[in-house]
Amino acid sequence: MKNRGPDHQACAVFTVGDQRIQLLHARLSIIDLDPRSNQPFTIRDTTIVYNGEIYNYVELRQTLLDDGVELRTDSDTEVLLHYYRRHGEDCVKHFEGMWSFAIFDAGKGSLFLSRDRYAEKPLYYMELPEGFFFASEIKFLRALLGRSLAVNHNHLLRGLMHGYKSLYKTDETYFEEVRELKYAQNLTLVPGGKIEPRRYWKPSCDIDESISLEDAIAGTRERLLESVRIRLRADVPLAFCLSGGVDSASLVSIAAKEFNAKLHTFSIIDTDERYNEEENIMATVRDVACPHSLIAVSQENPLGRLKKLIEYHDAPIGTISYYVHSLISEQVSKIGYRVTFSGTSADELYTGYYDHFLLHLNEMRGRDDYDYYLNTWQEHIGEFIRNPILKNANLYRDDPNFRDHIFDGNAELQPYLCKPWTEPYQEAMFTGNLLRNRMFNELFHEVTPMILHEDDLNSMFYSIENRSPYLDTHLQQFAYSIPPQHLIREGFGKHVLREAVSGILNDQVRLDRRKKGFNASINSIFDLRDAEVRDYLLNPQAEVFEIIDRDKLEQLFDQFPIPNHLSKFIFNFINARMFLEIN
Repeated sequence: MKNRGPDHQACAVFTVGDQRIQLLHARLSIIDLDPRSNQPFTIRDTTIVYNGEIYNYVELRQTLLDDGVELRTDSDTEVLLHYYRRHGEDCVKHFEGMWSFAIFDAGKGSLFLSRDRYAEKPLYYMELPEGFFFASEIKFLRALLGRSLAVNHNHLLRGLMHGYKSLYKTDETYFEEVRELKYAQNLTLVPGGKIEPRRYWKPSCDIDESISLEDAIAGTRERLLESVRIRLRADVPLAFCLSGGVDSASLVSIAAKEFNAKLHTFSIIDTDERYNEEENIMATVRDVACPHSLIAVSQENPLGRLKKLIEYHDAPIGTISYYVHSLISEQVSKIGYRVTFSGTSADELYTGYYDHFLLHLNEMRGRDDYDYYLNTWQEHIGEFIRNPILKNANLYRDDPNFRDHIFDGNAELQPYLCKPWTEPYQEAMFTGNLLRNRMFNELFHEVTPMILHEDDLNSMFYSIENRSPYLDTHLQQFAYSIPPQHLIREGFGKHVLREAVSGILNDQVRLDRRKKGFNASINSIFDLRDAEVRDYLLNPQAEVFEIIDRDKLEQLFDQFPIPNHLSKFIFNFINARMFLEIN
């Protein structure tokens, strides 16, 4: 557990009847660095182990002090536990933050587990005849049990064939017996009781047509600045992951200009022009005049690095982006930072993907100004879209249920399998609004969960905490109340967000319509022509060839460079091959 908590490790043990409860904690000190805030942390008959941050703890702490509560630390841990003592399991309704925690309540003889609203902090559990086990990482469960865990081959095939967007639609993991507490869920254990996770919060989509464009911009600006303000709370220096896009650059600019935060930016540079964002990155760095580190994508021992990541993640890496992201975490750690910020989920709040434009066009159909939206899409967006399906402006008029692009390429990948495997696409119903329902699914089941999983583990591998200011409850709920006509204008996705940071974010980045995304080319990392690399990946003894046709894969390797539409599959294959070898 020392990666997650290098500063202090301790254990508390309790006995209730014939039940034995052990709480283990390893601390990464971020707020109130004094040993008085070490965990397990106890107030009378309640003890907590906790991972994360309650960002509004300062305000909650003041409420406690106003009510005469005596506090012995300056930590959010103590505030959290006091709120549990006051409000019981409803304490989570008062928190703005990211967390997974366990509270043992000796008075009730219960153990209370909780995970934050957007599942930023991980919480895995196993219900077995010998007991109930829970942890922030699966390897901790394996260590507690003292045995290996059975691989969930169905989940492995799911990721291999459908990609990361398929992985968080159930509570399955890459191991048969391991389950994951999902977003906004609590779980309470009492002797003899049933283990049933309960959702304590459900996101809403209450579109308010009375919100003008000006109101949407002002409301977004106010809430985004407040989200960044409270997330800057730390007793250690801060680092920011900076790409060339609006999302991360807005956070850097707000922190530097609005709150005079001392910060250091870290960026990946890929020589592949499809993904090279150096020009926009440097525009932001020059504008805020902050220290910065540019990290080149390297082919130095990529298989060794990937194997270490898979071993630490207890899972295949979701996308090549998060292989690359690990290079940032490594550099952040070397320079000595303990907190990073990322622009996760701005796309899911304010529209950022090419299918969002088509869903938006569908919503605008029937309005008097529909031609304006159509013409600006054709003029500014169509030329950048590579996927021919997403060039059809009438896609969702013709078929509102079209989702084939989400599990893109599955039919093309079937010949590479030893046995046919497929699984139908399923979408959760949050709201009847087609665009917002798509965005909700991305936020809670498809895109954001994968990003948060990778962000957390890449960061914690190097004892770093990652923060995501767009995942703020007030900001998200306001974003989903904005009428759709404001979301995309003049061919700008995230129009409201761009206008909200006008005067803060430099215009070179703010007014750039191109979406490259945080990514890299597989050909920039792996040389599949290298004899040693090929011999390892294509070793006929590898377990992965029980599910993948080796001969067909070798034919694909002979194509160079790997066609872009198959590069994801190749990366997924490499991950699956290593994951099975490790486990």
